[in-house]
This record gives sequence, structure tokens and C-alpha cells, in this order.
Amino acid sequence: MHLPADSYDHAGSSPRPGSFHQVVFVVEDDEDIARLVSHNLQAAGFKVQSFVSGHSVLTEAMREMPALFLLDVMLPGTDGFELCRHIRQTPALSAIPIIFLTAKTAEADRVKGLELGGDDYITKPFSPRELVARIRSVLRGLGQSPAASEVLRLGDLEIDVSSMTVQVQGRTVFTTVREFRLLQYLATHPGRVLTRDQLLDAVWRETPFVTPRSIDVYIRRLREKIEPDPRRPQYLKTLRGIGYRLEVPR
Repeated sequence: MHLPADSYDHAGSSPRPGSFHQVVFVVEDDEDIARLVSHNLQAAGFKVQSFVSGHSVLTEAMREMPALFLLDVMLPGTDGFELCRHIRQTPALSAIPIIFLTAKTAEADRVKGLELGGDDYITKPFSPRELVARIRSVLRGLGQSPAASEVLRLGDLEIDVSSMTVQVQGRTVFTTVREFRLLQYLATHPGRVLTRDQLLDAVWRETPFVTPRSIDVYIRRLREKIEPDPRRPQYLKTLRGIGYRLEVPR
């Protein structure tokens, strides 16, 4: 794949605190793109482990837990979507952020990436500066807990902000970073109707690929994880044409 000249610019920023020793697993079969991505991430202070296919990614991730997966979609053998599915189904890896980096630009592909548990979706050709910024944005989401000891309890739902864990009737359910932040934001405003735009501003901010339809996808995924019957939600209520609110079942 040919990238425009400005896509080869160095990320240009000095490493920031918190980048060092964070390992990013880059799964990309195009050697030129993999080299470009690795160069810019290393310049930004990240460690990089590269893979040309998804064959050994899970095994290596269990040996050295990455801070983030960066997945191409069109990979030989197991494609990026299927690899994402396997990551999300592996309890030890399920909460690790996943960003897709792909030439597949259709809305249906972006929505599919979200539905499978992706935290961001970047299309090729891309700016290395933006790639680094988007990775940092996702990783910052891991450290935005407002209070180390805060635990939110709503009915049978318990949200531990410090450990980013969710329990339903004492059973731990695994969420992605974005899912957790969305649920946390709704839980800190119980009973309040929040528009899709408000949720976008609160949880995604500068992530441009997320749309109001994406919010619906995330709500559906959360319902599948926390609701006794996702088709008849007790917690996450829809206000048609407006948005969502979190209610505490009585």
C-alpha cells in the first residue's frame, strides 16, 4: 500500500511520561507500514512487538501483557476482526484496548469493529502523529479514575472505579476501556437523560470515528453484559430520539 508523503512524517513529539515500558502489539502484514508504525511508536517512547499474522499473538500476549493491540483487519489466516474476537474472549486479555488500523473504510466495517470490542478505528492512509495521539488517548482512558477508592453500587450492579471492574450479582463481567467509561459516566448520573452527543463528548472527546450510531452499539454491548434480559433492560433505558439514562431497578 502506498502512503502519501506527509504520512511518512515522523511523529515529531518527544516521549511523554507513561509511554516508556508500555508495549504495543502491532499486527500488520505490510512490512513498510509495520516499519513506519514501529518507528513512530518507538520514537514516542513505546516498546513495540510486531507480528505479520495473528498466529502467535495470543500466546505472546499471555507471556508479555501488552498495553494495547494495534490490528490490521486484512491479515493472512485469522483476520483482525476474528483476532479481536479471540482477544475479547480471553479473560486475561479482554480489557486490553484494541485499535484497528485498516484500509477498510466502510461504515459497516467500522461498526463491526466496535461491535467486536474495538476501542478505536483508524483508516489508511494515516498520519503517524494522529496514530500516536489516538493511542495515547485510549491509554489515558485507563488512568482517569476520579477517586482511587470509589465504588458505585446501583441495585445488583457494582462498578469499582479504581480497578475498572464491573460485577453483576457478585459475578465479574469484562468490559473494554470505552465500555467501562460509558457505563461509569451513566452511573455517575443515575436517572438523568443523557443525549448521544453528551455521551460522545464525555467518553470519546477527540475520537472522530465515533458517531451517534456507535453509541447505540456500545449500549447494546453493555446490555448484553449487565442486563438479565438485554431485550428488556432494567438498567440502561432508551429515550427514543433523545438518548439514554441509567435507572436503578426497584
